[in-house]
Amino acid sequence: MAWLTYSESGFQQAGRYLLGLRLAMAAAQLLALAVAESMVSLAQGGEALWLTLIYASLAVGGWLWFERWPPASALVVAAGLALDLLMIGGWLFLIGGYTNPLTSLMLLPIAVAIVVLPLAQSIGLTLLGIALYTVLARWYLPVTMDHHHGSSMAQLHLFGMWLTFVLTSAILLLVVGTLAQRLRRQQVQLSRIREGRLRDEQVIALGLSAAAVAHRLNTPLNTLSLLVDDLRAGETRPGQQEDLALMAQQLDLCSGHLRQLTSAARQASAAELEVISVAAWIRRLRESATLLWPGATMEWQATVPTSAIAVDATLDQAVLNLLANALTASPDWVGVAVRDVAGRLELVVQDHGDGLETTLQGAPGARVVDSDTGLGVGLFLSNATIQRLGGTLKARVEPGGTTMIIELPLAEQGTNHG
Repeated sequence: MAWLTYSESGFQQAGRYLLGLRLAMAAAQLLALAVAESMVSLAQGGEALWLTLIYASLAVGGWLWFERWPPASALVVAAGLALDLLMIGGWLFLIGGYTNPLTSLMLLPIAVAIVVLPLAQSIGLTLLGIALYTVLARWYLPVTMDHHHGSSMAQLHLFGMWLTFVLTSAILLLVVGTLAQRLRRQQVQLSRIREGRLRDEQVIALGLSAAAVAHRLNTPLNTLSLLVDDLRAGETRPGQQEDLALMAQQLDLCSGHLRQLTSAARQASAAELEVISVAAWIRRLRESATLLWPGATMEWQATVPTSAIAVDATLDQAVLNLLANALTASPDWVGVAVRDVAGRLELVVQDHGDGLETTLQGAPGARVVDSDTGLGVGLFLSNATIQRLGGTLKARVEPGGTTMIIELPLAEQGTNHG
């Protein structure tokens, strides 16, 4: 029920619903007048016809007004429904008052008010409807001045009861049924938003923990770097210099990762994205993967699309997490392919491992799961990062291995900075 949000688009939607309701009631009044005039001579048929045409014109005019200048509060909608009750009451006053079987039409504006308006205004409109019906029970004009059509009046009353039932059922199905469907869709959207918020809270908690660990690692890494430098400057046994050089290289690599983590945090806080060509991004990922796993067998696709993509450091880390998972499951071979599918980029990571666990299949990374290898947390963080950038992460498990598919939106080619 979008109009319950009191938004501009919501009131426009409300205007469309009310237009259909009012035109349906005006059509029922015209049909009732036509049938009644064919069976008896109506005492106030002309006045009732003019009032029905005025009601239909007001309905169209109100809808056009709502489309151009949506109201800022529900009070205007309540005033429109009150006018509906008054117009229907005036029409019934001319055609038999409370003896007219179409008096049930007065229930329709009240039903709409109960669904779409606050409680106080719904109560007010209900009391107005009761007051109008009470007045019609005391003061009204007869349907005809000719009292020699008793059987025709009985048939006319039965036809009016049938028409009222059909019209009320159709309008309730249209209005209440559509509103109920919209409410169900809104509940689904709220559930998705709630799940996304919980996932974001988990990501924030993991990010804070990672930042705290990275901050604490700076001191021991600096201490180890100083110790390695002192050892390299002193006397060493044959072959020890090579080992110390390797230790220094690994310590520099760890320090670089910490600096990358800090830079990624700054980019995330500032919501900065780098627009780069797909070829340059894949080249950067390949260089990072080669530095991390120099002995791994990874087959990269030679040709890549010529389009551009918006990325940040967290997306690089998400892809590297997936590559690490693939190498853990399949150390002998991992394949990486890139393709442009319907204006979106697909990055495919394949391996020949045993495949994902049952809890991680289908929608990998939807939540954190327990895993001895740590794939659960890694997939969760990767999935959260990819979704934040408007992409999706899919998995396909086959007897020959696992295929992870990252789907990302492409950037405008004209803004390519890579």
